[in-house]
This record gives sequence, C-alpha cells and structure tokens, in this order.
Amino acid sequence: MASASIDTLDFRGQPAISLATASGARAVVGLFGGQVLSWKPAGGEERLYLSDSAVFDGATAIRGGVPVCFPQFATEGALPRHGFARNRAWAVRTRRTGDDFAMLALGLDADDATRALWPHDFDLELTVLIEDSRLELELEVTNTGTDDFAFTAALHTYLRVREVEESRLEGLYGSEYRDSADGGKLKRDSGDALLIEDETDRIYHAVQRPLLLREYDRSLGINAEGFPDVVVWNPWETRCAALPDMAALDFRRMLCVEAAVVQNPVRLAPQAQWWGRQTLVAL
Repeated sequence: MASASIDTLDFRGQPAISLATASGARAVVGLFGGQVLSWKPAGGEERLYLSDSAVFDGATAIRGGVPVCFPQFATEGALPRHGFARNRAWAVRTRRTGDDFAMLALGLDADDATRALWPHDFDLELTVLIEDSRLELELEVTNTGTDDFAFTAALHTYLRVREVEESRLEGLYGSEYRDSADGGKLKRDSGDALLIEDETDRIYHAVQRPLLLREYDRSLGINAEGFPDVVVWNPWETRCAALPDMAALDFRRMLCVEAAVVQNPVRLAPQAQWWGRQTLVAL
C-alpha cells in the first residue's frame, strides 16, 4: 500500500499542494486564496464542484472548491464582496502525514494591501485534513494588532451533486433564516428537508444540528463547530447564465452549503483568537 503524501503541483497554471492518504483519499489546495479545489474520498468520486470556466489568473476569485470569506461575508459591510482572503496568496506553514491522514496548514498575514482595505493586523491559518472518507477544514483568526476588530466569515463550500433537484438537505428544520432571494425576509424552515427548486440564497441562524445531504445513491454528512450559521446557495437558471465563470446549466451540478458566522459578527480583542471548523464525511 502506498504511503500518505503531500506534494507541490501546478494546477491550471497556479501553484497548489496535493494531499493523498494511503487509503486513496485525495485533495488539492491552491495557494491563491488558500482554497481547497478538489476532494475525493477513498474509493470515491469528486465531491467538490469546480467550474470548468473558473479563472486561474492569480487575481480573480476562483469559482468553486472552498473559498475563504474574510473579513466580510458577501456584502455585509463596506469591503469588496466576500472580503479579500480569497484573492490573496497564502503561504504553507505545516505539512504532516501519518498512517491514515494528510494535513496541510496555510497562513495569511496582514500587509499594506490588506490594511488599505481593512486597517487591522491579523493572522489567518487554514488547516486542511483528509482521512479515508473525511475532509476537515479549520479556520483560525488571531488579532495581532493593538485594537479590537470585528469580522464575518465563511467557508464557501461548493458541493458537487449529480442533480440538484434530486438532492435533499436535512437538519435545518425549525431554523430561522434570512431569505436573500426574497428581499432579505426572515423566515423559519418548516420542512423535513430542503429541496432546491428555484434560486436559493439563505442564511440560517444558530443551526444546532449536523446536516445530511442526500442524493439517490450517496450522502454527505456536514458538521460545523464555531460557525453558528449555515448559508445555502444555488443561483438557479437565470442567475447562473449571467455568471461569466460558470456554464449556464452548471447550477444543476452544485449546491453551496457553507459554514459561516454572519448574523453576529465576531469581535476580537488584541491577541485574542477565534476558530471555526467544517467537517464533510462521505457516506
């Protein structure tokens, strides 16, 4: 049996790191954006959506995988949409392998360019761990400055599905959500499962239970710690057709289920830390 490995590679013209376990699990993490671009559990198929039309120019946000949104989610503040972390080059900090895992940690620090947008000193660390059927992502934020700051954030996870209309997302029953596709109205989920049948753009608040994404022949367990909110997004036909970096019918092959902190921004005192984790388990 081959051993676990971590290697550098070129991915669509950009530097990336490949992770592999002895059991056959695989992942690719791009250094631009600190972004997981691919994940295949052992013996399984690709479970993350990455657009064939995504732009890999080292400046444009990449459509797919798991973009890191920081220090702002979407348009929740005055910064560019989803902040700047997904548009910055991250650095490798730690590589580690064992009998049944491969782990990579990437880091991003404040610099003059980030301070011009957001006048705070910070340290971000994203840890990516793969095991047999599990992908675990942990984002740690440290305030390295002398003043408090507040932020919103998300792991903007694009899941690959066979057919979004035949997928069911369970675990959100009873949760309150802001419906951004309906003018930001506050609503409460009342169904046993969320079915995607139209444009969906929801921020669920204070989600307490693990989620389960069911397809007709496979499932995916989704769990978050530290991230209290869950964002569910699918652009559907009209909005998808208007996206220049996504094929017109690709809304059928993806569903974003994002670990997020949006409703109540995190405030960090100098030298304080916060962390959030999202775990995906192929079933």
